[in-house]
Amino acid sequence: MPERALALFQEWFSDTIPQNKALGLRVVGVRRGVVTMQLQWQPHLVGDAETGVLFGGAITTMLDACSGMAVATMLKEPLPFATLDLRIDYIKPATPRQAVIAEAECFKLTNNVAFTRAVAHHGDPADPIASSAGTFMMGTKGSVIQAQTLGARFAGGPS
Repeated sequence: MPERALALFQEWFSDTIPQNKALGLRVVGVRRGVVTMQLQWQPHLVGDAETGVLFGGAITTMLDACSGMAVATMLKEPLPFATLDLRIDYIKPATPRQAVIAEAECFKLTNNVAFTRAVAHHGDPADPIASSAGTFMMGTKGSVIQAQTLGARFAGGPS
C-alpha cells in the first residue's frame, strides 16, 4: 500500500476513534481484508506493576480495532457496523517493554455479518500472545464514521 494511503488510514483511524488514539495504536499495514497494527509498550498501559505486563484490555481493544479495520477494507460503500461478538483466547502474557503486533483478517463478509480472525504477537505469529475470532454486525443504526468510509475508498467506491 502506498505510504499516502497508509497515512490516511492512520489519520482517520486515530482522529475518529479516540480510544485508539489514547492507546497509541499505529496502523502499520493494510491490504484488502487484512490489517496490521502495533501497540507500543507504555507504562500507563501496565496491568501488573510488579511484572510490567500490559493489561489485557489494551490487547483486547487492539484486536477489536484491528479486526474492525479489516472489515472496513472489505466495504464497497460506506456502511456503519459494530462488533457483535469477539472471543479472545489469551495464550501468554505480553513481554514487558516490547511492542505488540496485531494481524487481523476479514475472511467472510455477508450482507449482515462480517467474520474475522486475529492474532497478537511480538513478531512471530506462530508464537501468539492472544488470538481472536470476531463477528461484526453490518448496517447498524447510526451514522457512518470516517474510518468506515476508508474501505469504500480503498476499494475505489464512493467516499
